[in-house]
Amino acid sequence: MENVEFENIQQESEELKGTSISDIFNGSLLTRGIILKHMGFVIWLTFLGIVYIGNSYHAEKVARSINRLQSEVKELRAEAITTATNLMRLNRQSNVQQMVRNNRLDLQESVEPPYKINN
Repeated sequence: MENVEFENIQQESEELKGTSISDIFNGSLLTRGIILKHMGFVIWLTFLGIVYIGNSYHAEKVARSINRLQSEVKELRAEAITTATNLMRLNRQSNVQQMVRNNRLDLQESVEPPYKINN
């Protein structure tokens, strides 16, 4: 049984030895028995190549998206810090008093300290 397989391998290698560049370009290589015999494997390799190319395009797309989102997060974080700083500045007691005076609201500052109500 092993001799039959070995003879087939030798026969296939002898068929491929006579292959030239012109056989590849004119298509006569595809009509040989060895190529037709392994056509399923060739189709499988072609499918794997297409999947590999598609996967690399998808990975690049995801990487670009991650980079874009990371820069957007940095910008939004800076904006949040700026907004929080401005809000803290506006909530100072001196600023609140100034805004009350400027808007002529009839509000007065409490002179009694706050106290806790116990039940």
